[in-house]
Amino acid sequence: MSSVPTMSGHQALRLKRVVPSSATSYASRECVKSSRKSNITGIKTLPLWRARQVSKRRCLRFSRGVPVQAVAQDGGLNAAGEASTCVNDFPDNYVIVSNDPAEIERQIKLLESENQNLRERLEAISEDQPIYATTEAYDSASSASAMSTTVIESDEEISSRDAADALGQEKSAVNSKQTASDTDLPPELEALREAWLHKEPVQKATELMNIVFVTSEVAPYSKTGGLGDVCGSLPAAFKERGHRTMVIAPRYLNGVSDHLYENCAYTYKNIKVWLFGGFVEVALFHEYKDGVDFVFVDHPAYHREGTPYGDDSGTFGDNLFRYTLLNLVACEIPLQLELGGFAYGDKCVFVANDWHGALTPVFVASKYRPHGVYKDARTILAIHNMMHHGTEPSSVFPGLGLPDDWYGAVEWVYPEHMRAHELDKGEAVNPLKGAIVTADRIVTVSQGYANEITTPEGGFGLEGLLRGRRHVLNGITNGVDIDEWNPATDPHIPFHYFPGSEESMSGKAKCKAELQKELGFPVEPNKPLIAFIGRLDFQKGPDLIRDAMHDLAHCNLQLVMLGSGNPEIEEWMQWAEGAYPNVFRGWRGFSIPVAHRLMAGSDILFMPSRF
Repeated sequence: MSSVPTMSGHQALRLKRVVPSSATSYASRECVKSSRKSNITGIKTLPLWRARQVSKRRCLRFSRGVPVQAVAQDGGLNAAGEASTCVNDFPDNYVIVSNDPAEIERQIKLLESENQNLRERLEAISEDQPIYATTEAYDSASSASAMSTTVIESDEEISSRDAADALGQEKSAVNSKQTASDTDLPPELEALREAWLHKEPVQKATELMNIVFVTSEVAPYSKTGGLGDVCGSLPAAFKERGHRTMVIAPRYLNGVSDHLYENCAYTYKNIKVWLFGGFVEVALFHEYKDGVDFVFVDHPAYHREGTPYGDDSGTFGDNLFRYTLLNLVACEIPLQLELGGFAYGDKCVFVANDWHGALTPVFVASKYRPHGVYKDARTILAIHNMMHHGTEPSSVFPGLGLPDDWYGAVEWVYPEHMRAHELDKGEAVNPLKGAIVTADRIVTVSQGYANEITTPEGGFGLEGLLRGRRHVLNGITNGVDIDEWNPATDPHIPFHYFPGSEESMSGKAKCKAELQKELGFPVEPNKPLIAFIGRLDFQKGPDLIRDAMHDLAHCNLQLVMLGSGNPEIEEWMQWAEGAYPNVFRGWRGFSIPVAHRLMAGSDILFMPSRF
């Protein structure tokens, strides 16, 4: 019996819930003041290794500083029966607050429904019968899930999806609400919904190209911010216009998100390049999804705990090697790797993203074009974040594999005030600078940002070069995937809504009420609910929210922050949830379904980015 293929489904990233200790629930504001100068004291936290252990059991939820009673399988409580930190790996549509009797009853019904589904499937397996399931029962990421008809599943697919459910895939509760609300629409609302969902056919390109993205991260496989989103969705938009599109990124194995690469197959193709004084060999993995070739470069340098760029100890010291390797291999892949029986060839367009992909234009210009290779190719530098250049001491230049006479392309001298000491000459290698001077085109995420990076405030020392290349510098506004974020069809939100009338927008208020319940806030429709979704680092401005929190707490609002990054901000979020129990909630980590629910349920989005 042929089976319908399903994706691994582990696209809901693990969510780490920040919960305060009751011992710090009523800490004074002096704790915040001191935390701005040093780490917050008096807050009990778990080390990362311990947090991973705790993530396998049920967590405690605090309401107004008082822990809700729960049972932990392996301890994890202090002497007073309290939990110092909570890490949540439950399916993201589960409501964590359980003091509400109606909510408890709803969860009981949900569990009973799921148990019944499991019994039916177990009986079917024991009787060796084909198992039937509809998309209402499960939210599969496969193409079959888009069909409203019944599909047949194999035992392997059931096991795969059961594993995905255990790791936090969306359950049927959200879908059942959506199905009921979508099918019971009166004719006038159904007409408005159809008008909202109608899309004009995508206009095909008149001149088709082979487009190759070189990036350090791509959603859903690896993501720390907007770069991963862009490189995960923009290639599919190019494919819709008829272009053949490939994304090249590292294959990160960190012990947490390894399952995201389960559908990536080894291509039985290895590439060997000369780098840093010796030959370096990598393996290539491939997945064809949404009409796009995703190619992942596999090397032990990408197999380590932490984020793509660092861990708790800081930034990885060999990042220049890791991403130089990515760039050099990316130049070889279109020439050597056959996908679907054909290689991309040397007539293609490279889109190099930020400093991690910046050496691709340099390699094309210095190592390939002089020998007649890639003479018809074009390179584009896409700048998402001008702050990071990938700068390293000039002594590393011989290891990059560039011709000696190309040192000037990547040469960089720090201003005197940025040098370590008086004898420091400030000589360095700057990959981003190399891309700026060699790329055929330069684009940024908006026209405003294109102008900003040509100023001293936004250019971070490269504004002069960018002004000199203004004739090839353009800003293209980042878009949003209107299918993924469409509130009329979003599978991650409990109620759908769409513009057109007051009734058609009623789902927005329902989403807000559900979100307030999930966060443990009082359900108050007239109180503004504000959400921050992003990295907790200086660029995104979470410290501005921290500094204004005391005043915000007296403004009759509710605020939730979702993100990870700066440990000081993460600890402050933990403290603030206890200090302002009716005002603030903090979620450490990132989850795509939760981000969707915050977007749908909030009234205001906080975006205090500095640039």
